[in-house]
Amino acid sequence: MDFVFKLPRTSKGHDGIWVIVDRLTKFPHFLPIKKTYSLSKLAKLFVDEIVRLHGAPVSIVSDRDARFTSRFLRCLQEAMGTKLQFSTAFHPQTDGQSEMTIQTLEDMLRSCMLQLKDAWDSHLALIEFAYNNNYHSSIEMAPHEALYGRQCRTPICWNEVGDKKLEKVDSSNNREGEDDQREVENHTRSIGVMRFGKRGKLSPRYIGPYEITERIGPVAYRLALSPELSRIHDVFHVFMLRKYMPDPSHVLEHQLVELQEDLTHEEQPVQILDRKEQMLRSISSHVVKVLWRSQTVEEATWEPEAQMRAQYPYLFH
Repeated sequence: MDFVFKLPRTSKGHDGIWVIVDRLTKFPHFLPIKKTYSLSKLAKLFVDEIVRLHGAPVSIVSDRDARFTSRFLRCLQEAMGTKLQFSTAFHPQTDGQSEMTIQTLEDMLRSCMLQLKDAWDSHLALIEFAYNNNYHSSIEMAPHEALYGRQCRTPICWNEVGDKKLEKVDSSNNREGEDDQREVENHTRSIGVMRFGKRGKLSPRYIGPYEITERIGPVAYRLALSPELSRIHDVFHVFMLRKYMPDPSHVLEHQLVELQEDLTHEEQPVQILDRKEQMLRSISSHVVKVLWRSQTVEEATWEPEAQMRAQYPYLFH
């Protein structure tokens, strides 16, 4: 389960959606909510809309939203015999199912927002109906069929529409796909423009070493982080960790790393290594080769000179 907020406020005051997805059948429920809902209101909504139809779940996977980690909801889940399982940072495999459902939901809302305007919450049931009767490749059927064991009768009876109508839709979709492919193939690339692969400064950066204090389940560990990382949750999935190999000749220099809440940091340039002029559609532009902190000379990147002068003027003194 997950929340979607910052949606256009409706006439009923709803500005968010509570997305709850069944892991087996991929059957979701989209519940319109307000960001100001109290925990007791959310608990009642969960019982009325989920427990009433499907019973108490065995386990729930969610992120570490304050609403899920609150003592009130923990007690409620314990009373129903439900186990709460929280996802770890940067491990989308745990609750990635709800994230993918949210992306599809947002696309569906976006496509009809001009007509729905401030009444999208009144049509959310139809959007949920359309989603649950759409074929899913992962389960090779629609979520409704996976849950109830039969196909749902829709307002449009496909047998009455006729093959010609369906063939017309397929032809239109194929035509749009061919146009998109043709546009990509015919895109002319300007001569003299150098193209680079993935920048080294955007690659995942490992800091540490940090002591492992506890094993949390089979694939996560708790680390003893330094004080400047106090805002970061101290449990990490194993794919985010690398084993430190002690080396007596390796002298570790402590470097203060200012991390954002999403565990990213801004890499700083330290030196301009080279300059050159390049042509882009008959327009001349100047670029500089930048050496970034904690990166090697081989990982230096070419950047627009005007942009670097504006952001880092001290490099050109």
